[in-house]
Amino acid sequence: MRPPNFILMLMDNLGYGDVGCYGSRMHRTPNIDRLAAEGLRFTSHYSCSGVCTPSRASLMTGCYPRRVNMHVSGNNQCVLFPADKKGLSPDERTIATVLRQQGYATGCVGKWHLGDQEPFLPVNHGFDSFFGCPYSEDMVPDAGHARKNWPPLPLMRDRTVVEAPADRTTLTRRYTEEALRFMRANRDQPFFLYLPHAMPGSTDRPFSSDAFAGKSANGAYGDSIEELDWSAGMILDELHRLGIDDNTLVVWTSDNGAVGWQPRQGSNAPLRGWGYSTDEGGQRVPCIVRWNGHVAAGEVTDALSTMMDLLPTFARLAGTEPPPDRVIDGHDLQARLSGAADASPYDDQGFFYYYREQLQAVRAGPWKLYLPLARKLASLDGSLAKAKPAVLELYDVRHDISETQEVSAAHPEVVQRLLRLADTARADLGDLEREGRGQRPAGWVDQPRPQVLLPPGA
Repeated sequence: MRPPNFILMLMDNLGYGDVGCYGSRMHRTPNIDRLAAEGLRFTSHYSCSGVCTPSRASLMTGCYPRRVNMHVSGNNQCVLFPADKKGLSPDERTIATVLRQQGYATGCVGKWHLGDQEPFLPVNHGFDSFFGCPYSEDMVPDAGHARKNWPPLPLMRDRTVVEAPADRTTLTRRYTEEALRFMRANRDQPFFLYLPHAMPGSTDRPFSSDAFAGKSANGAYGDSIEELDWSAGMILDELHRLGIDDNTLVVWTSDNGAVGWQPRQGSNAPLRGWGYSTDEGGQRVPCIVRWNGHVAAGEVTDALSTMMDLLPTFARLAGTEPPPDRVIDGHDLQARLSGAADASPYDDQGFFYYYREQLQAVRAGPWKLYLPLARKLASLDGSLAKAKPAVLELYDVRHDISETQEVSAAHPEVVQRLLRLADTARADLGDLEREGRGQRPAGWVDQPRPQVLLPPGA
């Protein structure tokens, strides 16, 4: 029997409350809502960081960002920037690497953000093809960033820049069209399509094409959300047209929560806090899994899951195992998808919320403990000079999703258990200046070069 295709659609900075099936009354998202009606909706699904690069490193490797040393950039920034020396190590094995070894066609269409240097590009991390931007759409040479040495935003095909600056207003449409071409070209073999969209993105004014600009009830942000919904609909319709709908597992999710731009447009409701943080609103994200005939339609699970779980799940569904020569932090979701189990391994092992290099919170079962910290990092540049103390706080985030009732005094045994889990994480993954025994090195290039559009004939 032919193994299933996998389509992984990842949004950028889209919040928990930004689509209809998660409570939005502002944005029209009929196709994403249809995806939820035909699949399994996760309500305690977590990104492994509140920002892009660490989150995507976890997604691709099935590991915490600190384990693969992708929690900060080569210049100790929160994410990778153009011509960064650092990137995802060529020694890491991504979802694409694992699946390609099983005979899958693999394609990445969209925002990569795991390194723009040659060794770190998608085509050197298991993908047969890449069409997209190597980093965020806001990383352009303008006054807002004051980075005058940044090149125009590059749009790449495989290893070559084909457009600079990339037309950001058309990225969602062009990414979708490229994804459809990939599906058509590979309909007769197992394939893995990774579609990490650039929107809503990292600017206070997201981009959308002319067909959607000015059409929503929530300005440019809403326009971008509704175009992303159109994109999801095009993917679902193409699966049906190609006759491969029943043999394709589709995942739709976000890399972290909506950020608190002013004026605020995105929504993490009913969660507390914003993206770029370890609050629930920063890391709990929408996630829908649809696979006709294998995943029950219209079901909801509140069991704790994370983006790290996709690598072991896809590997086993493809007839292989996660890389046996290294620690993988994620867990196989097959029992959850089939309805055979609704518990989570994280209930015992814990899930760890890191902000850059600092462990700030732990969740196990319904309980989330914000750790007491002498210096809690809260700035994206990781400045200890700006760090402030943080007190211990315990919440039942299953029954008090908005974190309104602090209950540490009533549950001292829970507090002690989560503190012990935190100590285990510190020893394994590290914390602040402390290295963890289980960390692996990132990739490194001593003399990075910016990705630029070369003149004809060069």
